[in-house]
Amino acid sequence: MAVQIENLGSLDRKMTLEFARADLAKAREARLAKVGKTMKMAGFRPGKVPKNIVEKQYGMQVDFELQFDKASELFFEASQKEGIKLAGQPRLEPKSELNADKVVFDAFFEVLPDVKIGDFSKAEVTKYVTEIGDAEIDRALDVLRKQQVHYHPRGEAGPHGDGGSNTAAQNGDQVVIDFVGKIDGVEFAGGKAENFEYVLGEGRMLPEFEAATLGLKAGESKSFPLSFPADYHGKDVAGKTAEFTITVKAVNWPHMPAVDDAFALSLGVTEGGVAKMREEVKQNLEREVKRRITSLLKGEVMDKLNDLCELDVPKSLVAAEQERLVEGARQDLMQRGVPNAKDAPIPAEIFAEQALKRVRLGLILGDLVKLNNLAATADQIKAEIDEQAATYEDPKEVVRWFYSNPSRLKDIENLVLEDNVIKHFTSLAKVNDKSISFEELSKLN
Repeated sequence: MAVQIENLGSLDRKMTLEFARADLAKAREARLAKVGKTMKMAGFRPGKVPKNIVEKQYGMQVDFELQFDKASELFFEASQKEGIKLAGQPRLEPKSELNADKVVFDAFFEVLPDVKIGDFSKAEVTKYVTEIGDAEIDRALDVLRKQQVHYHPRGEAGPHGDGGSNTAAQNGDQVVIDFVGKIDGVEFAGGKAENFEYVLGEGRMLPEFEAATLGLKAGESKSFPLSFPADYHGKDVAGKTAEFTITVKAVNWPHMPAVDDAFALSLGVTEGGVAKMREEVKQNLEREVKRRITSLLKGEVMDKLNDLCELDVPKSLVAAEQERLVEGARQDLMQRGVPNAKDAPIPAEIFAEQALKRVRLGLILGDLVKLNNLAATADQIKAEIDEQAATYEDPKEVVRWFYSNPSRLKDIENLVLEDNVIKHFTSLAKVNDKSISFEELSKLN
């Protein structure tokens, strides 16, 4: 057996493999005997077909398979012996005739690149700082209250009052209306409805429509022009002006539950009342703050790593990543119920830039982890799982769920590994703390 390795470029290599066809004689005889045991042919019982007939029908196929198997075996043996860091599977090409005494294959492959790690001390990143106080807790509680909003007719006394003396429609009110729209005096499809219900101020209707409804009382009507935007989803009316007439059937004012022990109980807080509820809301907000700040810092660190490190990227790894992204997109379409998603044409080229960046970062992270001993430890993985499980009603069951599936456990391991890289990077780079409000933080991508 002989092996020659040729450098074809920065990462491309060619390995020439040679071996004697005679080396495969025993394996060839055994393979043909195995085929003969199951071969069926008219006039012969199963397993009794003569060897010369088996040879004639399957000899070339067996030669082809055995030679490729042998070439593959020799390639990986040589790669291990030479300490070659393979970037992917080789492409094997036979260079000799199938019945040649000396079998020759060329194996084309890529090697993993050397990563030139930059000087992290020259980098600057921003770490956001956000404090959670009473104002943030109050806003979060208002959101939760709005989720339990219910409506009462304006002006009618009820268990929660009458909504005030002003019975005209106001922002936040739920209105029930009849409406009809005409273009050039003719009604159009979708321009008429009865007992149509919506909440003013939520932006569900076009601004002119909401403006015309504001201030009307139950039983009142109003006519007004409405210009549809040129990009309106209804193509038949896009860019046109219609004359609408609306009649208000009902005006209902919103009632949100008070922040009391009953409200806390409705949110699952069985003990401690309002104080306990506020404490839990604060803990949830702080977890959200931590998640967002970590995500933003991670994104900035990864961009800096991409800029600071130099390497050639194996084409085979990028192509493989593109295919994974295509398959992920296809699975997403299928889960959404998109017709024929399984066979939908999704060009891999649209993921080229994303795949390149992922592969680059993967190679950079791999080198950083090895050079600086940043691999995730069992204790770190357990701590991360425990922290995520703490947000659920039954943490022990969630912990069991993570540990019962290697794929889920691997995801946690990768998450911890990335955290280790971020900590390593920020220990060397200049980190600028920046205080921002929770609302500002929520708007950042």
